[in-house]
Amino acid sequence: GYVSPYSSFVTKKILDAGAIIVGRTNMDEFAMGSSTENSAFFTTRNPKGRDRIPGGSSGGSAAAVSAHHASASLGSDTGGSIRQPAAFTGVVGLKPTYGLVSRNGLTAFGSSLDQIGPLTKSVTDAALMLSIIAGKDENDSTSIAIPSTDYTKALTGDIKGMRLGLPKEYFVKGLNDEVKTRIIEVTKAYEKLGAVITEISLPHTEYGVAVYYVIATAEASSNLARFDGVRYGRRAKDAKQLSDVYNRSRTEGFGDEVKRRILLGTYVLSSGYYDAYYMKALKVRTLIKQDFDNAFKQVDAIITPTTPTTAFKAGEKTANPIEMYLSDIYTITVNLAGVPGISVPCGTDIAGLPIGFQLIGKHFDEAAILRLAHAYETR
Repeated sequence: GYVSPYSSFVTKKILDAGAIIVGRTNMDEFAMGSSTENSAFFTTRNPKGRDRIPGGSSGGSAAAVSAHHASASLGSDTGGSIRQPAAFTGVVGLKPTYGLVSRNGLTAFGSSLDQIGPLTKSVTDAALMLSIIAGKDENDSTSIAIPSTDYTKALTGDIKGMRLGLPKEYFVKGLNDEVKTRIIEVTKAYEKLGAVITEISLPHTEYGVAVYYVIATAEASSNLARFDGVRYGRRAKDAKQLSDVYNRSRTEGFGDEVKRRILLGTYVLSSGYYDAYYMKALKVRTLIKQDFDNAFKQVDAIITPTTPTTAFKAGEKTANPIEMYLSDIYTITVNLAGVPGISVPCGTDIAGLPIGFQLIGKHFDEAAILRLAHAYETR
């Protein structure tokens, strides 16, 4: 029942541009989840299959657009939480470069990973939304000052000579055959449009999930420490002493997945484990970023699957958190490197469930991936 006393920076920008906000959407609690089954309210259903999840954490935002309840929505992406639900529900989802869009007003999960972005029916709408919400915010120290850009002007349809990298590490065991087939079809479509496809290597991809779940949980543990029942968050009733306020408020106020990640994060930041886990993860994160830097010396953008499978059934992975975490395996490294990524629909599987492909670009080169996405969408 909490109502914020102020609007986020991006909300103000959208309202100033003349948009009409029709409601707020459901999500995984504190953005921690890949299916919206960790919501404090209810599980959101996938409009493309009511027995399926819509992805997460921004599953409600994706479902609202997919079900035609709204023309566009906003989501937050810490490890794929815009792009993964976009792929599962058959809409376009854009995660901008870290710092391009202000995080002021967004409840922090992983501060070095979080980014706000749009979910839309088309690439043109995504470009329009990004043009509105991007920009410097004096109240966000991570916000980058760049010239105001109309990203719709990048949608020329001309991609002749653009170089697309296909990372071999993304086409290994675990990738659904139907998803793989669709991605290969996408690369052939790009070749017909004049793009040049090149196999590349992102050698540290296999460490992405492990690195992400060390860094993200550590940052979550730190960020959620403020929800102590005194300054922020739910306050337990009839607590007898201060320690009781802390213990009961956090026990009542956090769901199982949030508690799991706080415990993991507190563990990797604790004395004796900080260097073994957290510091090591930061070093491997640097290697992952260097992989992308090296790849972009050869190509203009990278094309990958967005998800290893189509949307799974509600309840199918709730008993196995590790299996749930792996549904973000193709999106996580984009957040670790801070680069932009967009998921674009590219057909369905035999059951009619949507499949999406991902385009990854250089830092602050949203124009390139939007041009490529639009060229495919309107081919």
